[in-house]
Amino acid sequence: MSYNNIFDVHAHYDDEKFNEDRDELLSSLPSLGVKAVVNASVDIATAKKAIEFSEKYPFMYAAVGIHPENLEGLEENYLNILADLYESNKKVVAIGEIGLDYYWDIPKEPQLKVFEDQLKLALELDAPVVIHDREAHADTMRILKKYTPKKVLLHCYSGSKEMLKEVMKLGAFISMGGVVTFKNARVPVEVCEAVPLERLFLETDCPYLSPVPFRGKRNSSEKIAFTAEKIAEIKGMDTQTLIDICTKNAEEFFGI
Repeated sequence: MSYNNIFDVHAHYDDEKFNEDRDELLSSLPSLGVKAVVNASVDIATAKKAIEFSEKYPFMYAAVGIHPENLEGLEENYLNILADLYESNKKVVAIGEIGLDYYWDIPKEPQLKVFEDQLKLALELDAPVVIHDREAHADTMRILKKYTPKKVLLHCYSGSKEMLKEVMKLGAFISMGGVVTFKNARVPVEVCEAVPLERLFLETDCPYLSPVPFRGKRNSSEKIAFTAEKIAEIKGMDTQTLIDICTKNAEEFFGI
């Protein structure tokens, strides 16, 4: 069955895995039911690329930010650059993706500083923030509670059902991707059962984390349908209805 009105809140179409057919793929997405895509950046170069995509494709939007894995060689004036990119481009809709990653052997102190500085910038700009949290749940929540930004999205949510309660108290939103379709995805299924529909978005994080039956292959926005089907099954509802609710949530969150 085909679906429409799909909003992919987190993608990386600047990734080299799309180099061979990027334009062909992106041009085809509206015909495959995709209404909107937010391309998240990980550094200044990808932020500018995301803006280029948003200018070329009417359905695409950009988030600009520094990912915790991309701190080496960071421009001294990166905050000014991000502020300018956000304020001077109408289709830049968030600061992101920013956050913490303790999975890799990256020093924590620089991560914490850059994360906090970007949160402060988002507060100054009154901008939504897109958070990357990998095996750094305690520090992520501590810092979010410290700054309490108005609009927070924890993308590719990997926390527990218990942590979800704290996330909801903050007024934050979560997005779920292909992981919920994986065979041993007990915790993501529990999270999907617990999360209120009005706080839920759908994402790919493409080209990564393709849902079953495409696990291990390149992901792209139209494959959200398989993630949506699984979440709709968990929640005992119609898939298109779920997609429509998540899209409405995303449009309101990003101001689109």
